[in-house]
Amino acid sequence: MARPRRPLLSRARIVAAALDLVDAEGLEALSTRRLAAELGVSGPSLYNHVATKDDLLDAVVDAVLGEVDLSMFPGPSWRASLEAWARSYRAALAAHPNVVPAIGQPRGGRPNALRLADAVFGGLVDAGWPRREATRVGALLRYFITGSALGTFAGGFPDDAAVYAGAYPRLDQAHLLAERQQEIDAAAFETGLTALLDGLELRFAAVRA
Repeated sequence: MARPRRPLLSRARIVAAALDLVDAEGLEALSTRRLAAELGVSGPSLYNHVATKDDLLDAVVDAVLGEVDLSMFPGPSWRASLEAWARSYRAALAAHPNVVPAIGQPRGGRPNALRLADAVFGGLVDAGWPRREATRVGALLRYFITGSALGTFAGGFPDDAAVYAGAYPRLDQAHLLAERQQEIDAAAFETGLTALLDGLELRFAAVRA
């Protein structure tokens, strides 16, 4: 029997192609019609594997969350585990910036999202955090990490020095931010992460007292 000319359609192949499309062109480019064209199949054939566009988008988001390393949980130090996890989470979002807005609008039932939540929450509770506090800490870090990936600080500052002359004297170096965009964003993330973890150390001591 002759082999098929194209790889057989599967949910994994569909999700991978959808993620490639979003990475290249953004969320607005994602449609079942466009994806079917990219895969060289008929539109209805996709529905054997993904029920709706929302189902497809959930799968794309979950694929990105599946790139987050969770191997640090459980660990000997809740702080070290959170620190390593936060960096891995940010790296996954940085690799797929066009997906971040969808991650910022969570929907229930995403398997990798639930695994991530279970690992973080479980790691905190096992380390001695009360369950209510562990929930708050997990939410806090998710807000921080997702927010840090939504845009770039330097993007709000034109690289034309004339924009700032006279009207904004304290921003006389702001036109230089664009060329240091990645450095500034990475340093800001690390500064914020350290500040949060330092504060959580104090919080942990207080709730354990």
